[in-house]
Amino acid sequence: MPADTRLYATPPGLKLAPLADIADGAARGFRLRLKAGRFDGFVVRSGDSVTGYVDLCPHAGVPLAAQPDGYQVHAVSTGLLVACTWHGALFRAEDGVCVAGPCVKQQLQSWPVEVRKGTIVTARSGPPSWRRLLGLA
Repeated sequence: MPADTRLYATPPGLKLAPLADIADGAARGFRLRLKAGRFDGFVVRSGDSVTGYVDLCPHAGVPLAAQPDGYQVHAVSTGLLVACTWHGALFRAEDGVCVAGPCVKQQLQSWPVEVRKGTIVTARSGPPSWRRLLGLA
């Protein structure tokens, strides 16, 4: 596959950045060049946890930020909202569902990420293993 082929998933265990590099209530984009192609995603921080999404608006098929790391995150009474800078769609940071704009009820594609020892890393998709739930992994 050519290096410019767009990917929509990443392998687990890739170190992205220290958690401290993203301010609480903010987002940061990541462009990963892998053997199979290029992956574009972004991570939203809320306290000590992070949520990741493929950087692709379901309405227009473009990145949510018009400029690199130009993500607009708004704190509201119900949590954090991420805005698409192109058409103003608002997505809940917690689950990626569009709550306002041209794609209401559509959803951003989840990108599994987690924090390990203060570092944001890519994670496995799906439910955590029983070993992890018991604190053995």
